Amino acid sequence: MLARTYVKPMPSNSSTPESRPSPAGRLPWLPRLLKVLAWGLGLALAGLVSLLIIIAVALAVAYPNLPDVSDLLDYRPKLPLRVYSADAVLIGEFGEERRNLTPIGEIPKVMKDAVLAIEDARFFSHGGVDYIGVIRAGLANVGRAKSQGASTITMQVARNVYLSTEKSYTRKIYEILLTFKLEHLLSKDQILEIYMNQIFLGQRAYGFAAASEIYFGKPLKSISIAEAAMLAGLPKAPSAYNPISNPRRAKARQLYIIERMEENGFITAEQSAAAKNEDIKVKSGPDSGRVHAEFVAETVRQLVYSQYGDETYTRGLNVFTTLRAADQTMAYRALRKGIMDYERRQIYRGPEKFIALSSDPKETEDAIDDALAESPDNDDVMSAVVLEAGPKKIVALRQNSETIEITGDGLKPAQSGLSEKAAPNIRIRPGALIRVTKTPKNTWEITQLPEVEGAFVALDPRSGAIRALVGGFDFEKNKFNHVTQAWRQPGSSFKPFIYSAALEKGFTPATVVNDAPLFFDAGVTGGQPWEPKNYDGTFEGPMSLRRGLAKSKNMISIRILQAIGPKYAQEWVTRFGFDGDKHPAYLTMALGAGSVTPLQMAIGYSVFANGGYRVNPYLITRITDQKGKVVVDSPVPTLDESVRGIEARNAFIMSSLLQEVARSGTAAKAQATLKRPDLYGKTGTTNDSIDTWFVGFQPTLTAAVWMGYDTPKKLGDRETGGGLSLPVWINFMDYALKGVPVTEFSAPPGVVNIGGEWFYDEYAKGSGISSVGLGDRPAAGAGADNPVAGQPVPPGAAIQTPPPSDERRRILDLFKN
Repeated sequence: MLARTYVKPMPSNSSTPESRPSPAGRLPWLPRLLKVLAWGLGLALAGLVSLLIIIAVALAVAYPNLPDVSDLLDYRPKLPLRVYSADAVLIGEFGEERRNLTPIGEIPKVMKDAVLAIEDARFFSHGGVDYIGVIRAGLANVGRAKSQGASTITMQVARNVYLSTEKSYTRKIYEILLTFKLEHLLSKDQILEIYMNQIFLGQRAYGFAAASEIYFGKPLKSISIAEAAMLAGLPKAPSAYNPISNPRRAKARQLYIIERMEENGFITAEQSAAAKNEDIKVKSGPDSGRVHAEFVAETVRQLVYSQYGDETYTRGLNVFTTLRAADQTMAYRALRKGIMDYERRQIYRGPEKFIALSSDPKETEDAIDDALAESPDNDDVMSAVVLEAGPKKIVALRQNSETIEITGDGLKPAQSGLSEKAAPNIRIRPGALIRVTKTPKNTWEITQLPEVEGAFVALDPRSGAIRALVGGFDFEKNKFNHVTQAWRQPGSSFKPFIYSAALEKGFTPATVVNDAPLFFDAGVTGGQPWEPKNYDGTFEGPMSLRRGLAKSKNMISIRILQAIGPKYAQEWVTRFGFDGDKHPAYLTMALGAGSVTPLQMAIGYSVFANGGYRVNPYLITRITDQKGKVVVDSPVPTLDESVRGIEARNAFIMSSLLQEVARSGTAAKAQATLKRPDLYGKTGTTNDSIDTWFVGFQPTLTAAVWMGYDTPKKLGDRETGGGLSLPVWINFMDYALKGVPVTEFSAPPGVVNIGGEWFYDEYAKGSGISSVGLGDRPAAGAGADNPVAGQPVPPGAAIQTPPPSDERRRILDLFKN
């Protein structure tokens, strides 16, 4: 019997479905996982739906509350008040935001390309939010690469125009909503135009047009690729990338933007290389070409503000003035030169301050930088800190680490400060902050900021248009406008108005008056006894009115005023624009003891220059809005009989007398220097040389110069109007009259020339002659209506002796004394 055997089946690689183990058998946890995932997905979907519902509700609530952006269809940003000269040179700007509104069509392509390259390269292809840009920016930030930003230009416009700087989810939602709203309402060009004009770029500049002027001193249309890239780097951080205060970081940002411009196809590789190597000239300090008309600009600001109120600083008004930019610059330079020339003759008052110089070079450098920043340059009067000081040489440090040496004549103005015996606050030593200036020989000289002040004004006597006005040495130092606000004694420069009054009372240029001592006791003056003197303390006896004015003889003027009466003179001077109550009716009026402003003096002399007409000075010719539309237009005033102040013949004879002053009198330097005869004017020096003046004119231009201290004190025993104020006038006129033909006055009706002298017709016809014993020849006289005394007899005139009236007897007695 065979035994039964068991044969184990061989394993097989094939299996039937029935024989495969189930997934659950192999992965018992999988069902649970799938269940969790299903629940998670469901919860996520539910959360998403909830979020969408919340967003929808938020949008429904927020969208109606969004700002109305329709006003951007007529974009009108805050625009400053700008003041221009007659030849369209900017002389002043007022407003918190410095901006030049520039239409998109006038913005150069290179500037738009630079901005798009760095801010929003896909600006013209996205709908306001650049989703690709968001992803790219996120990846760049994760990879620690240079951030390219996720905010589009439209988003920046929404943020900058309508939203605060608060960082919150609420503000971000509003920003995105506003972005979509802007994209729906405005074209891409309109959005870009707003951005290019609205963005803040540092230095109070808003918009790229203003930034181009501020940083490079040129219009936006003239910038290069390198300059455009420099400006395009400012929106991200105007302070950090400011090319003036942070040139290194600004340069690094500029190079990166140039690379972005090349990457985006805005420029070629060759243009990129050239732009990277371009040497950019940044305005790092005061503009040497700037027109200094701060006092004029401030006067205009006040006038416009009185009309428009706070809108003055936001409406973008452009005010055009009567100033001529070149004349204004010359006036500024001439007055400063006159003041600094006087300052060189004054005792040195010592350094402005002293700083401690550390042994640590870095600390010393920082201390010097701080000191120079606190005491900046005053135009050509510059600050420096002394490093070494000796009797023969000073070494000092200027801004930007410029080392200068002062030797020889450059030390003379401060010689007292270099003496070993100098007081501690006077002595120049290391650490002293001093003032220096460049000489015509291009060497350095020590100087000091002046304490004395000055004023200059020039106007067209034919209309009253102000051509130049400088209200003081430095507007930043002292904003008091001495041209319009300083009431000072005019001294001898007021005498012509007394002489003018005398012409109407029978005096002529040939009338002889005695230059002899006078004394008035308390009974006459009503106060202290008065014994007036001539400036030089001498008396020359009888002389004609012409010679008396040319030599500025005080005794002559006083006797004239005695003769015509102070009350009459007080009324007469109002014809020239003076305030009668500022000139009390006393004999001291003859010496200019009243009060005037430099502008009043220029107006008064203009009456002589234009043939007898009163003029009202004016500055503004027209005002336009930001689009150039004229909103105010001031016609040029015309001179007619309604504004006549004095007769033409009076003005003519007075001009003849003033011409003599400029030819042979106290202002003879005028015609001698300028080499032309059509110059007229009068010097003025008050008691104790407290005020000095020169006021004069050429038929097309009148100018007045004043110098003195704000707190009245002596300028110096030898300081006079001819020495201080006249040179300023000459320097200005030398420039202003270049190319102006010589113009002399024609004789008007009512005057006649006899023997080389001018007379009113009625006084030259021998209406009566009387000798007052003042010369070898008989003297002309007249009746009560013509109180002439001491006039030489014209050839062929009949000699008569009418019975003297009481008035004539009084006048004759005055001239005999």
